[in-house]
Amino acid sequence: MFENLTGSSKAIGSLVIGTVFSCIIIIALYWFFGTEIGSAIRATGNNEKMARALGVNTDTTKNLGLMLSNALVALSGAFVAQSQGYADVQMGTGTIVIGLASIIIGEVIFGKRFSFWYRLMSVVFGSIIYRIIIAIVLMLGMHPTDLKLLTAAIVAIALAIPVVKKMLTARVSRKKKNRDMLSPDPDNRGRSNGNA
Repeated sequence: MFENLTGSSKAIGSLVIGTVFSCIIIIALYWFFGTEIGSAIRATGNNEKMARALGVNTDTTKNLGLMLSNALVALSGAFVAQSQGYADVQMGTGTIVIGLASIIIGEVIFGKRFSFWYRLMSVVFGSIIYRIIIAIVLMLGMHPTDLKLLTAAIVAIALAIPVVKKMLTARVSRKKKNRDMLSPDPDNRGRSNGNA
């Protein structure tokens, strides 16, 4: 249909429609998680005991979160079936790993120190980067059956990067602290001589 209306290829049409719907869903999620119910869901996800202490019914918020996530999964499955023109029982195999990889890659590359809309965008960009990596590997000649191994390696690397970064930062700060303790401080020496 898009091809008939615009004269563009199906790939470009899928890209445009995917971008538009991603933007709409990000805006809708940002609005929803800014409401009282959405904030309660976020609080339950961050610290369930604290949310319960603040009077939030955490069982209800967990159910709402599951309902929302399943609705988004169903919507994305419908888009995939619409794009490919058919649906199969095996189409969703390994999708949870792809979603996890997208979230981890987005958080590692873009960080999670900014506002909530930035985190939502980082997940979308993480999924794009993940798909680009898969496409490059397939173009280099890797067999499609080895993609599960590649996906596991990407997730492992993405999980290891923040840990390694934290260890390196701790090591640098420790070395700096040791250097400061070992180097004589001329101000302290002058004060001690003046006091004596």
